[in-house]
Amino acid sequence: MKKNICFFFCMIPAMLCSAQTDKDQLALAINKADEANTEQLKAYIWKRKSDVSIEGAVKLTTITEFSFDSDGKLQAKIVDAETSVKQKRGLRGNMQEKAAVGKMDYVEKALELALAYTFMSKGQLLDFLAKAEISEDDGIIEAMAENVYVEGDKLTIQVDAASHLYLNKKFTSLLGSDPVDGEISYEKFSSGINHGSTTVLNMPSQKMKIDALNQDYSQRVQ
Repeated sequence: MKKNICFFFCMIPAMLCSAQTDKDQLALAINKADEANTEQLKAYIWKRKSDVSIEGAVKLTTITEFSFDSDGKLQAKIVDAETSVKQKRGLRGNMQEKAAVGKMDYVEKALELALAYTFMSKGQLLDFLAKAEISEDDGIIEAMAENVYVEGDKLTIQVDAASHLYLNKKFTSLLGSDPVDGEISYEKFSSGINHGSTTVLNMPSQKMKIDALNQDYSQRVQ
């Protein structure tokens, strides 16, 4: 009996080491797939249409163009913005315009926050996976960890077990002191390139919701 007990406890470090090795290998596989996919995505330019709703009604729509520069950094440029709010005259109109600019800045910061969870660097991804709780079910790998970018945030990712490409990301975070809930869904082109398709953000303190759609993907002219 004593021999069996000793054998069991001797096996624990080996089991833990094997589990950590498997986790490290999985992290490297996901990172490798993401880097290769992003490299292919750099050949594209696309637009993001963002509908901003306040208290359930769409008040603002922005169009942002995305592309990667020569250094491989993602660049974003707002090319259009429309509001359904009618401009008032005089002083009230000026106050309304300032409020609209403030909302616009808030919306852009919220979308920038979502991009941080969408396009993670190698170091950020490996750090996240190193402390994540990981499970697999029906060909889908799920990883969840807290305190990813800021104290108290939480990120859950779903990855296809065969390709190691993203399927979905959900996060809770903070924009200043405001709580933000986000979900990013992914799709593939017919060529197999993976890309973020939709982003949904909820900011209850502002009674605001953003529905963003990536569209009009086109290959860059060399």
